[in-house]
Amino acid sequence: MEKLIRKIIPAQVLKQFRLLLQLPTLILHRGATYQCPICGYKSKNWYVIGRDSNVYQKWQVISGGERKAGCYKCHSTDKERLLYIYLQDFLKQNVTTHYQILHFAPERGIYEFLSKLSNVEYITADLYSEGFQYFAKKIKPIDILNIPFDNDFVDLIICNHVLEHIPDDRLAMNELYRVLKPGGHAILQVPISPILEKTIEDSSITGEEERTEAFGQSDHVRIYGQDYFERLKSVGFKVMKINSFENKEFFGLNPKESILLATK
Repeated sequence: MEKLIRKIIPAQVLKQFRLLLQLPTLILHRGATYQCPICGYKSKNWYVIGRDSNVYQKWQVISGGERKAGCYKCHSTDKERLLYIYLQDFLKQNVTTHYQILHFAPERGIYEFLSKLSNVEYITADLYSEGFQYFAKKIKPIDILNIPFDNDFVDLIICNHVLEHIPDDRLAMNELYRVLKPGGHAILQVPISPILEKTIEDSSITGEEERTEAFGQSDHVRIYGQDYFERLKSVGFKVMKINSFENKEFFGLNPKESILLATK
């Protein structure tokens, strides 16, 4: 039914209709305590996202579990807002440079931002189940384990909380490194424990309930520890953490989450 409605009603009309339905909520939560950097909405609070988990609590997993971090207007999360702020700053410093960007599992706010930039050739990619409707039509069905591009192809890769879903993450890392140009950058965010030395994973755990109990979510296959950085380095990446962001609380960022930037 939703697919039929999208065909009949223009996208801009649908967008205005959704905003109209949101209006009572936006009025109720309007305030000056926080501001979403993506849509500009100012609010007195964020709504609750995620789901709490004993394993997230035990290992103090950053960007995992239940938290107040959702924007009432554009529904961005803390993870998306952090990425947006970093990209906005990075690309502003390099406005005259042309970038070829490969973005896996793109978030709506980031997609809309990057799609409008004249100096960016923007490639979006994901694999999703039949019947799943993305918010955009230009997303290519690309397997992160077999990226159909030549070596040294893209300037920037965005892989925001994807690798925790991939059983063979080392193969994925190898592919990301292969297609990245020398001197290129890759943003490779994952939920990660600051107190766990070695990543927890077990390929024999396949059931949804068992994965939720072991890894915090039914579609996660591991909990990354601090050896995540060594995994990235083992395929050739140089890795750094960037956490010098202003107004973290105002923009609803997780103060413990850094941008995990890998370079070739």
